[in-house]
Amino acid sequence: MSDYQDILVETPIPGVGLIRLNRPKAWNALRRQLMDELVDAASQFDADPAIGAIVITGNEKAFSAGADIKEMANASAVDMVNSSMIEAWNRLRAIRKPLIAAVSGHCLGGGNELAMMCDMLIASETASFGQPEINIGVIPGAGGTQRLTKAVGKSLAMEVILNDRRLTADEALRAGLASRVVPVERYLDEAIELAAQIAARAPVAVQMAKAAINKAYELGLSEGMEYEKTLFYFLFATEDQKEGMAAFAEKRAAVWKGR
Repeated sequence: MSDYQDILVETPIPGVGLIRLNRPKAWNALRRQLMDELVDAASQFDADPAIGAIVITGNEKAFSAGADIKEMANASAVDMVNSSMIEAWNRLRAIRKPLIAAVSGHCLGGGNELAMMCDMLIASETASFGQPEINIGVIPGAGGTQRLTKAVGKSLAMEVILNDRRLTADEALRAGLASRVVPVERYLDEAIELAAQIAARAPVAVQMAKAAINKAYELGLSEGMEYEKTLFYFLFATEDQKEGMAAFAEKRAAVWKGR
């Protein structure tokens, strides 16, 4: 992979790509360079057949405390439109493989929006979630009003966004924002283990399942059911479907080929 300045990239165990946000002195503030590097690294992992799932993390004190305000403070509306900043973030939506956010400490503003762009969220007991943009005279701009409302419901999203309510890790779990909460010393290992388990499954089916679940957020039930059915039928054209069903019948472990 390329030499990056704002992120660290590694493969901690076979099948798993790990991307660490690496601006600790700035609480992993999400400047444009970091986001460009993050999207580039995620895209390279997505294209690598040896990688089955991707973990995005920060450090124990902060996943990310938000966007880099210094980059935006003096911008005009036209500057913001021409910067295509949000479009760069949205490139993460094109990643086909599962993205897992491993969150500890502050996960605020753009940091929370980045975590919600991921497909699963593992939180440490110290994680704190919020959208404090109202305090600087703006609102979330990278999906915060939309994804948070879908994740936790209208009333709680209103409190978080309109009145800077912070959610603890346990509150995030109960509200459906996180899928599990673990001790701080285990949160990253837990995310990597989850990624490894998913990476060991049928690759094409995993990607189709991710796509179908994401469509549930975007389509009505009838349209979503049609989309799911189409992907389900498509999988019967894959070698992995034949192998998986044969292995089940023969009571042996399947050997996936990703095609």
